[in-house]
Amino acid sequence: MPHVFPEEQPMEMIMPKRKQSVKPPPAPQPAWAVYLRTSSDENQKPELSRARQRFAIEENVLNRSDMPIYDEYIDILTGKTPKRDGYQRLLADARAGKFSHVIVERADRFGRNDTEALRAIDELNEFGVAVRFANSPDLDPIDPDDRVIVALSFTLARRESALLSIRVKGGLRAKRAKGGYLSKAPDGYINVNGATDRAQKKELGRIDHWIEIDPNRGAIWREAWQLLLTDEYTLAEIAEALHEKGYRHSTGRPFIEVKPNGKRKANISTLSNAFHNWTYAGWVVSDHHNIPPKTVRGQWEALVSTEDFERGLEILARRNARRIVRRKQEYLLTGLIYYEQPDGNLIRLTGSTSNAGRSGGGTAYYRIPKAGGVSFLCSDIDRMVAAQLGSIQVDPDLIPLIEAAYTHDLNTNIVGNRANERERLEAALKAVDDEENRTARLFASGKISEEVWDSLWAEWQDKRNKIRRTLETAKMDQQAHIDNLAVALQFIARIGALYNGLQRTDQKELLRQIVHRVVVNDRGCVSLELRTPFAYLHELSDEIKIVSMRRKARSAGKQSGGDYPAASSQKCSTLIQPCWGTWIRTKIDGSKVRCPTIGRFPKDRRIICEIA
Repeated sequence: MPHVFPEEQPMEMIMPKRKQSVKPPPAPQPAWAVYLRTSSDENQKPELSRARQRFAIEENVLNRSDMPIYDEYIDILTGKTPKRDGYQRLLADARAGKFSHVIVERADRFGRNDTEALRAIDELNEFGVAVRFANSPDLDPIDPDDRVIVALSFTLARRESALLSIRVKGGLRAKRAKGGYLSKAPDGYINVNGATDRAQKKELGRIDHWIEIDPNRGAIWREAWQLLLTDEYTLAEIAEALHEKGYRHSTGRPFIEVKPNGKRKANISTLSNAFHNWTYAGWVVSDHHNIPPKTVRGQWEALVSTEDFERGLEILARRNARRIVRRKQEYLLTGLIYYEQPDGNLIRLTGSTSNAGRSGGGTAYYRIPKAGGVSFLCSDIDRMVAAQLGSIQVDPDLIPLIEAAYTHDLNTNIVGNRANERERLEAALKAVDDEENRTARLFASGKISEEVWDSLWAEWQDKRNKIRRTLETAKMDQQAHIDNLAVALQFIARIGALYNGLQRTDQKELLRQIVHRVVVNDRGCVSLELRTPFAYLHELSDEIKIVSMRRKARSAGKQSGGDYPAASSQKCSTLIQPCWGTWIRTKIDGSKVRCPTIGRFPKDRRIICEIA
């Protein structure tokens, strides 16, 4: 039977199958869905916020409508995320056609993320559900002009949130500078709050927060300090003395834990932290906010005097100086070294020291973290890594070629991408101008207030300045890359000598900056995978060195009348394309063929790519 091609098949054989009909969504029932959202910033009085939202919705919309209320959806969560239970239930009921309208107090209650909120509004509109706002009942977010106003309301909500964060942080800084305590009280103190008087209300708000000595636990820490200041008790002995009197940490944890085998463990970490906490001496101290000790006096009663606190610090420092710290084995390649299995998979090796109790400290290995696994002597691997780094060299004669190849890569990869980035930034700048023009028409027609216009105009100016600064920075980046090339070349050329002259801790840090991974195979051979840009420069130097050697060999072949030496590869390098222009010369008959890639060198540096 002859083969039948598709165009020769009978019509009934090639007709497509009839698509199954998609069931249309149910028509929405005329009803209101009320959505109330209280942000997490208002969680102290969520019921008051919901009551205010209900009043605005009922007064401005529901009392003037004949449609019934289907349900009320409530969330107590920030509007920055769509993962809200009430919000998701609202969308599910809308898809089921249970109501025709959604009412919220204002647009930012629907969601602070304008992309998610507008997408949800469009999705609701596809199911025939309209969204309305109680503060602007006539506003239709589907109408193009009204949609601009809705989008602007989200922008203003984000701006207000950012300004609120700035104001709160500024208030906290001011309170800290005046000696206020802002976080949870340390053990021995309690947090207290109360209404402020009229004079303090402007600075502290309606409610002030401070700390006071805990009448129950303050005595515990006074006694702990008295024991420390005698200079006769260690921290473990202080914990024993407190434990004998039935005292515990504020968390309920005992000062002394008795193990099932009868051993006693002193929980002294909290004791040590308390003896170093300047809060107990009545001082505000913060490394994060650059507040050193004895500069800002706290507005609370001290449990211990400053003199006694400093004497306690001196006692602890003197004891620590007498301690003999037994240092653990420091493995140079921790987190960097991998074992390459015969199948090519890599397993990270860990450090392990056998017979660590010996006077010499035992023998250190890099090994697979399991019994009977492969292991390598740390001394051998560390010595090979140093030798590998010492072998990284850059021939000074090849530096001009490296600079030329680097500059070509820079122009091709970075500057080319920057051209696209410039186009994107210029388009963003034009979009700001277009948005300002559209809003200006709304402002002229009276649809937005002068206050809103001034706020938006300031935001547009900020956007323009940021985009223009980014455009100016892009112009300087290329020269910065070129200027840094010479430094990088000098560094990679001297890395071997530099590494061998460093202390072990500095060697460890240098390796983490340069080496991405150290790979050891089953024969114990080591290979280094360098990080960017060192891997690029090292490989680029090797590629140019090979090409330069071929070029010299080719010149020698010409002078002797012999054939050109065969290349080790049948294609141009994957890192650099050592050919000039778009043509290469073949060895067979001297004819030229088009190279699949354009060379990286300018025309004044001709390097011919030989193909066997």
